[in-house]
Amino acid sequence: MLQHPSETDHALNTARLAALGLNNAALLIGETFPDLPTLLADPVYQPCLLFPGDQAQTLVAPIEETDAKPLLLVVLDGTWRKARKLLHVNPALSLLPRIALPAGRQSRYRLRKAPAPGMISTLEAIVCALNLLEAPRNFDALLVPFEALIDQQIAAMGEQTYLRNHVNHVLAE
Repeated sequence: MLQHPSETDHALNTARLAALGLNNAALLIGETFPDLPTLLADPVYQPCLLFPGDQAQTLVAPIEETDAKPLLLVVLDGTWRKARKLLHVNPALSLLPRIALPAGRQSRYRLRKAPAPGMISTLEAIVCALNLLEAPRNFDALLVPFEALIDQQIAAMGEQTYLRNHVNHVLAE
């Protein structure tokens, strides 16, 4: 995962939750990653970028090819604007094949307004991608701490504040 530096102090920091919850994950923080071409050149893996776009192949089921290299899933963490900046300032990323999640995902992140329907947190995207790529294995357990942190934030702000600032705002859209 490549995380924009502005994300490191966020209360939920979903990329950090993913890195802590997965055995074979790394979290790199920065805007530019000069060593990225070397990291992506590992002959053991087939790197791909989890990021929507015109050339992105939609994930629908596990890849069944037995002789295929395991995927090295590169995920960008930041607001959509900052994630696009990471993509722009790191040319090695534009050379990667892109994969995208199926449409219609609903975010569980009840405290953050998504700029458009189907936009989910980094952790939710990783869980969704891994559930598709690694089926029948299931990675939903990674969402348990995420849900607990959301519940704690709602409790800390109080039910009325949550309802006034988040629920009614979402319903009005």
